[in-house]
Formats: sequence, C-alpha cells, structure tokens
Amino acid sequence: MEASRGRLGADATTATTTGALVARARAAALVFLAVTFAAAPVPASAAPARDPSVVVVVDCFGGAHVRPGEYLIACGDGNSRLVGLDWKSWGTRTATATGTNLVNDCQPYCAAGKFRPYPVQVTLSRPATWPARPGTDRYTSLRLVYPDTAPPPLAHDVTYKLVY
Repeated sequence: MEASRGRLGADATTATTTGALVARARAAALVFLAVTFAAAPVPASAAPARDPSVVVVVDCFGGAHVRPGEYLIACGDGNSRLVGLDWKSWGTRTATATGTNLVNDCQPYCAAGKFRPYPVQVTLSRPATWPARPGTDRYTSLRLVYPDTAPPPLAHDVTYKLVY
C-alpha cells in the first residue's frame, strides 16, 4: 500500500510539473507574439490620417490646444503669460486674438517682481506637422504686437519661434 501511495505521489508530481511546463511554454509563446507584433512595422495605410482642418498650438508641457484662454510664453520661469485671449479667427494658416500679456518686471529681481499687464494682439502662423503627433499640424510662430506700450526691453512687434 505504501508503494502504491509513493507511485501515486510521483504521478501527481509529474502531472504538476508537466502542467507548470505547459503553462510556462504558453506564457513564453504569448510574450514572443506580443513582442513580435509590437515591433512589426506599421504599413503606411495604418498611419494616422493628417487633418489639416484643425491646427493646434502646443504648450510648454506638450499639450495641444485650440483657442486657449491663456498661454504661457516663458516656459522656463513663467515670467510672461498671455491671458484673456479672445480669438477672432482660428484657421488652417493663421489664428488671431487680442488679450493681455502679463510680464514680470523683475524689479528689483524676478522673485520680488510684479506682473504688469500689456494689451497685445496675437497671431499664430506657420503651421507644420507636429513631430510628436504626425497626423496633427501645429502653429510654429507666435507674433505679439503691442498697440500701446511694450514690456521693456521688447519692441512693439515681436515674433517667437514655437519649438514645442
């Protein structure tokens, strides 16, 4: 009787070991298939379709926006921001708005400075394909025209290249 128990125990162990091996083989096959298909090239027909009718402006954090109410210009230190943007147009080639540019006067130094408001006319232009999202166009130029006083030391008409 004891011999038969030993034999049954051995068969049960063999079955458990075989089941574990089969489970591992299945898992390895699934991993192999997942890696193979994840690394497979995507045919051009599967690439996202480009929609030139919607152009976005990309913020400092890589977010895409259409007609944003505000826009941070000085990404590094936050010392220049467009607020109260009232968009007159948003097209495939340009977008125009009026608003206020809040600029830190950095007097006596930036941490102690005050934000001063400057009325501004805003134009976004030069749409191009956004490298981070190949199916999306983004504006690459920001023009600010100050109808009254410009923040020192800026000129009344300033154009920035948008790199985000």
